[in-house]
Amino acid sequence: MTAPALLAVAPTPFVTVQDAGRQGWQRFGVSRSGAMDIAALAMANALVGNPAGMAALEFAHAAGAFRLDATSARIAVTGGRFACFVDDWPIPPFTTFTLTRGQTLRVGGAPDAVWGYIAVAQGFDIPAQLGSQSTHARSGIGGFAGRVLREGDALPLASDWVRAEPERTLRLPPAQHGPLRVVLGPQQDFFTPEAIATFLSAAYQTTHQMDRLGYRLAGPALEHARGYNIISDGLVPGCIQVPGSGAPIVLLRDAQPPGGYPKIATLISGDIGRLAQMRPGAALHFEAIDVTRAHELHRAFVTRIASLRVAIVERRPLLG
Repeated sequence: MTAPALLAVAPTPFVTVQDAGRQGWQRFGVSRSGAMDIAALAMANALVGNPAGMAALEFAHAAGAFRLDATSARIAVTGGRFACFVDDWPIPPFTTFTLTRGQTLRVGGAPDAVWGYIAVAQGFDIPAQLGSQSTHARSGIGGFAGRVLREGDALPLASDWVRAEPERTLRLPPAQHGPLRVVLGPQQDFFTPEAIATFLSAAYQTTHQMDRLGYRLAGPALEHARGYNIISDGLVPGCIQVPGSGAPIVLLRDAQPPGGYPKIATLISGDIGRLAQMRPGAALHFEAIDVTRAHELHRAFVTRIASLRVAIVERRPLLG
């Protein structure tokens, strides 16, 4: 009898294993990685009964097809209104469903999101590297062989079966709107006052130049006051670098640990997922807040993640 697994029948090009990220290794030159939308990852895990930061499959735009080679598995898909099917049966997102051996999950696109998550109850039987199962494909560590999934890959499951239970659905919180919140700096003195005023008042757009490392924005160029090179210093997800072109680049989960362009601002952690889910061409604005307010919003974000389970309700079985 083969070990329980989820088989990648026809995965899309950007499917990787991601958890909440790799902690404590950036000072050694290792990117944190982790889910582009931490809240969506936590929603998927909450639905199937996993800890919020447990590893799931992350995909961009669509996931493709996967077949279950196990007795049964409870699965949830979150991130947006992705088109989901078990064999030919349509399945709503943000709802659990139980696959049985030989059934195929297909996940297509969504009108409202870029990144999606497929969580499996009890997770994947994949070893952690440097304390995390997250994939960092550029360095070839973590996840499944340190890379994106390919046709024929068999992801080991931690369990061969799940108990028969009512399926669950998540009452979604209201969608967040308004400007993306930033704390100015740490190198805002490298920009003219006019550039900072433009950054905080102009409309920018996401572009097709986007991946897990960062998103390049289109909009008014930002003028440097004294050059655009600095001695390389530390970066974190959310840093907004401005190279010589004047076009802002928002660094995301696979951001390199050091960088040599000045950073006009840093996106607060709770808004990183909001930006990541903006499709190419989406309009956005920035709003500056102080560090005290940023800490308050971070605590509220952590509380929202921790309280997801109270928003889960049972529903009738979706398959049968």
